[in-house]
Amino acid sequence: MLSNRRFLILTTAVAPALWGTTYLTTTMFLPEDRPLLAATLRALPAGALLLLVCRQLPRGEWWWKSWVLGILNIGAFFALLFIAAYRLPGGVAAIVGGIQPLVVALLASRVLYERLTPRIVAAGVTAVFGVGLITLQAQARLDAIGVLAAVGGTLSMASGIVLSKKWGQPAAPLTTTAWQLITGGLTLLVAMIAFEGLPATTLTSSNLVGYTYLSVVGTAFAYVMWFRGIARLPASATAFLGLLSPVVAMLFGWLVAGEGFTPMQMLGILVVLGSISAAIVTKTAQPPGAHERPAKERTGSH
Repeated sequence: MLSNRRFLILTTAVAPALWGTTYLTTTMFLPEDRPLLAATLRALPAGALLLLVCRQLPRGEWWWKSWVLGILNIGAFFALLFIAAYRLPGGVAAIVGGIQPLVVALLASRVLYERLTPRIVAAGVTAVFGVGLITLQAQARLDAIGVLAAVGGTLSMASGIVLSKKWGQPAAPLTTTAWQLITGGLTLLVAMIAFEGLPATTLTSSNLVGYTYLSVVGTAFAYVMWFRGIARLPASATAFLGLLSPVVAMLFGWLVAGEGFTPMQMLGILVVLGSISAAIVTKTAQPPGAHERPAKERTGSH
């Protein structure tokens, strides 16, 4: 049982690790000042690919639920993510996501009745301190719009995580991921046409390589792993795994792009990894379904 849980944690962690490469890919391979184009070409082809594999459409209430989750987890999140990536340096955009575990833990305690323990709160606060150490050492000027976009994306995804856990999954993770990527991608397509228009120039081979990587690896594959984890792990535990994204973003910025990397930033990364470990040990120690018990006790359902 413990071995299976560890394997689930590791496979879920693959998703935020891959997302950590988004920022470097955006700055190195994608055209400038086209965040909605980047978001659309990341989501829609990935959704189409997965839908071709699963060949199953939503039924009943899952038409509108897929739209809601698609906007929160994909549409709004991707748009804000790429705006932040274009306007903020290196891994700073992802580092703002350090507040996400605290937001998810708070929402989960209200909506899912997961226990908001002092240890989880302490781990969340420590994680924010850790990413703060990294951010404050960044040799770059922060852009206000970029920071607001990063915060908005964090809040959007936090809401999506909790709702995904609350509503469950009526089909396999690959299928429900396809629905959300399609609905989120179509929403992004409309927004792109309205605010950016269609591309005026032909995409280069470098652009196509970047979009292909983000769509197939960083989205289709990563989100199947992510939603699989959401279905089987407590919501707040999954959110803490998301903190791997800024760590990977910073490490890739240092290794590939030659961005500055100080001892204080290294300390921040170690603090973040320690916070993740503390939260995961706490949350995964609970038996399956433990987060549902307080809800039953309060409502009297059975």
